[in-house]
Amino acid sequence: MNNAGVTVGLDIGTTSIKVVIAQTTGNQFNVIGAGTAPSRGLRKGVIVDIDATANAIREAINQAQEKANIQINEVVAGIPANQIEMIHVDGLVSIANQNKRITYDDVQHVTQQALSNHLPADRDVIDLIADEFSVDGFDGIKDPHEMIGVRLEMRGTAYIGPSKILDNTRMAIQKAGVSLREFVLAPLAIGTSILNDGEQDFGTVLIDLGGGQTTTSIIHDRKLKFNTVDIEGGDNVTKDISTVLGTSYANAERIKRDYGFADPTYASDDKNFSVEVVGETQPQVVSEKYLSEIIAARLEQIYTRAFEPLNAVNGLNMPGGFVLTGGNAALPKMVDFAKSVLGENVRLFVPDQIGLRHPSYTRAMAYAMFASRESMTQQVIKQVIMSQQETVPYAQPVEALPMAPQAYVDTAETSVKPFDHYQYSGNTSEKPRQGFFGRLMQSIKNLFSED
Repeated sequence: MNNAGVTVGLDIGTTSIKVVIAQTTGNQFNVIGAGTAPSRGLRKGVIVDIDATANAIREAINQAQEKANIQINEVVAGIPANQIEMIHVDGLVSIANQNKRITYDDVQHVTQQALSNHLPADRDVIDLIADEFSVDGFDGIKDPHEMIGVRLEMRGTAYIGPSKILDNTRMAIQKAGVSLREFVLAPLAIGTSILNDGEQDFGTVLIDLGGGQTTTSIIHDRKLKFNTVDIEGGDNVTKDISTVLGTSYANAERIKRDYGFADPTYASDDKNFSVEVVGETQPQVVSEKYLSEIIAARLEQIYTRAFEPLNAVNGLNMPGGFVLTGGNAALPKMVDFAKSVLGENVRLFVPDQIGLRHPSYTRAMAYAMFASRESMTQQVIKQVIMSQQETVPYAQPVEALPMAPQAYVDTAETSVKPFDHYQYSGNTSEKPRQGFFGRLMQSIKNLFSED
């Protein structure tokens, strides 16, 4: 098959590796292949064993290649929002051409100038979104290419993260036998790919319910304005089931998928199933209702932790409401349960492409879509970013992140003007709605919380 217009999204998740191959023709974005493999060598979204992760990536790539009948040579890799900072950058250059016509070389130079200042030594740029260009003082320009002028300025937002996370990801991809085209920041790519124009313009909260962590972001004015990461996800739900029922992790995961409901009001006390209990010869009989109460206890904690930082920046009343996605969002009646905590304006996003109709594929699909829609100017900016990141011979795996909610990081004005100084009306003293199973949640948290 012809590789023209092909983009490959790679999602290196805590519980699974996802690969999506897409081909773009004009404005048509078509998925032509996908692959998945169990994750190895990761903990809470961070690579701790490069070789194991590389083998898992290779497995997912091979599966996708076989389905698409195409050779994968390079990938677009997503970076989770752990320890991400957003900083404002600006650059200014003079136009060297005698005819003063602005070229992509000038865009490259102004990008280099913008990235040469104020970047911490232990941080690398994941992405840089040009908010606007100015030519000879005339601002509000989105693409300066071919314009006439003597001075070019750029103002933008750079998303930076720990160098070791990027180095280890790059090394794992290299060991998997493919090259890295570019990095994309997960919530930025997802939010600007799956939300419609109105949701991006007026503001929407995106909750990515992953296996190893939950990422809550606000997309407003077509930009990522706020982000917070909670180191709890679907993996914690499975561990709760395993601990409460005294069964293995593998059994707990199977039970969750086969019998679990996010909202216990939809589960039945009369429908039972058998559970193999460690140390006992006879299986125990458990009702769907009891299983779903265990699940709901952890989910209520996850949603409450998302609620609190959003309340701090007046982000609870966004016109676009809440959009859920990620593998943990696939539990039946997840939207109904989320509404009990977050309010009525909640919906679930599931990719509608054939072969991807599960929310766990959202990230990989969004990475491919985000990269395929980049303008030529944005591609030049990305080339500058990638060229500045030196290839290291080996990067030590970083330690697993602490088992606690990660403090959220806004833009550079965080402490003074949270949420880029956009403040929405609403009761700032609002509390999370009381969940259905508060007492059960508290008892399980007290006994089995990993915090």
